Amino acid sequence: MARGLVLLFTGEGKGKTTAALGTALRAWGHGMRILFLQFVKGERVMTGERLAASRLGGGFILETMGAGFIFGREKEERHREAARRAWERAKEAVSSGEYDLVVLDEFTYVLRYGFVSMAEVEEMVRSRPAGVHLIFTGRGAPQELIDLADTVTEMREVKHHYRQGISAQKGIEY
Repeated sequence: MARGLVLLFTGEGKGKTTAALGTALRAWGHGMRILFLQFVKGERVMTGERLAASRLGGGFILETMGAGFIFGREKEERHREAARRAWERAKEAVSSGEYDLVVLDEFTYVLRYGFVSMAEVEEMVRSRPAGVHLIFTGRGAPQELIDLADTVTEMREVKHHYRQGISAQKGIEY
């Protein structure tokens, strides 16, 4: 059996979730069972990835478990509770061996805000079944997560349409 890998997509550039989705889709195409957990995005915005995952049928599950983007400390407890629920779901899914690939999307924010500790992450990664692959995404990955990963890709912004005053586009950003 192949050894499960830990991949990390980080950096200030666009494409971290998209890279994770592409990898997950490739794995799904090979018959692997996928769980894609979104730690920040909430249910209020219907994203293209949610629509696509719902059409893929069994074997590719996408769960949006966040409380939306975090803008300041006034709503921190709501975000902490959502992050902890998503974390418990991730730990259960990883340890169960029910999935071949588990994606923890936008997870670096959960670490940055202290909603989950790096020690908890290390324990989950080290105790997972041998064949389970993990992908973490998000800006500003801490060095400890970089060290824990087998493959790290950093997205770097060279040019972005936001800087030209062009807003988020359906199908491109969400």
